[in-house]
Amino acid sequence: MKIAQIITRIREVLDEKDGLREEALKITRDIVRLSGDAIKALHRGDFELAEERLNKAQKLVKNLREMLKNHQDLYFTGYVQNAHQEFVEAILFYSYLKGKEFPSPTELGIPEADYALGIGDFIGELRRYFLILLMNGDIAKAEEVYHFMESIYEELMTLEYPKGLVNIRQKQDQARYILERTLEDLTRAKISKALEKKLEEALKR
Repeated sequence: MKIAQIITRIREVLDEKDGLREEALKITRDIVRLSGDAIKALHRGDFELAEERLNKAQKLVKNLREMLKNHQDLYFTGYVQNAHQEFVEAILFYSYLKGKEFPSPTELGIPEADYALGIGDFIGELRRYFLILLMNGDIAKAEEVYHFMESIYEELMTLEYPKGLVNIRQKQDQARYILERTLEDLTRAKISKALEKKLEEALKR
């Protein structure tokens, strides 16, 4: 085969990949946007909107997987992984607030490594929920959320794999830092509440 023919074939393959890459980038941006919208809606208590956004994101996740099934080099890229993480974070947060079973990677159609990284992000979202509860004065519920975060962290720490397989170490370090800050916030809130109660009792005497 002549070099010109080989180059022509290479160009055809790369043109196809380039087109798929552009389409994949668009889809991943949409997944990230929809997942972010769902999380914002959940914090507002708008579950109907959150469900709508998550359903749309789920369809795009499936479409992306189908579109790239013969192009695994494109599927296992950073931008696809990031979109998966955002979606996992949103769906886990939704499931937690609704008291539902957490869907598995297989059920969502997402690689296990991406799902694991999404769990790390989920801990961060729980902290935001925790802070909202504290600001609303619901210390008991906030403490419940903290203990749940702690249980997730303990499970996340059992994943010990090389960076080339799954870059989980960074998420574990972030989760540890988040957990430490959350415990500090909870401790301060409980101390403040206890002092407030003692002050009220003293004023009644």
